[in-house]
Amino acid sequence: MRVLVTRPEPGATRTMRRLRDLGFEPILLPLTETVTLPVGADAVAGDAVAVTSANAVRHAPGELIAALAALPCHAVGHRTAETARAAGFGSVNEGPGDAEKLAETIAVGLSGKTIVYLTGRVRFPAFEARLKQAGIAVRAIETYDTIALDYSDAAIRARLSGQPVDAVLLYSAKAAAAMQVLARRLELHDLFEKTETFALSGRIASAFGDAASKETRVAPEPQEEALLELLHGGD
Repeated sequence: MRVLVTRPEPGATRTMRRLRDLGFEPILLPLTETVTLPVGADAVAGDAVAVTSANAVRHAPGELIAALAALPCHAVGHRTAETARAAGFGSVNEGPGDAEKLAETIAVGLSGKTIVYLTGRVRFPAFEARLKQAGIAVRAIETYDTIALDYSDAAIRARLSGQPVDAVLLYSAKAAAAMQVLARRLELHDLFEKTETFALSGRIASAFGDAASKETRVAPEPQEEALLELLHGGD
């Protein structure tokens, strides 16, 4: 089963290895990439740190991490928690793997406090909205941006060796929107005509728009383990 991996590096290569271990034939076609934004460490203040993406830590400058490392860090899930610890955070709380559930957890004990939120320029607003609703002041620091990548029809055919793909994995709304454009290209119709779509969440599936069909499968939890289990179960 040929599976198209659309997430950016370094996650794309990690997913490729996991797919091979499961017996799939992965094809890398990152539809987005992350780029570092200029960030200073002046006057950084807060009672805790929140991170809902490992990329927010990877792209943060060392001086910013150093200024925040003594604060308790609330990470969305296991991978992000590992990245935060490796970067130098001394006290990292590993969340349930879902940003909205993490916000619920944080809201219990930090009402009236200030949280420094390391994040990307492109993000889902529900996390911050829930914290503010709980009386938590959120200071968002954008350490990276996510930009769409463009490929010519010839480049995509070469990447896919001119053969159709059986499934595509969507990890973000931005990648889903880009995939929608590719799926609509007449010149590529034969490559994606029978492709089954697997999305990390319902929000991401919705971003696939009217290109999404009833065959689009959504992971029960917004975690890669759940997405790959869904793919493996449908193989």
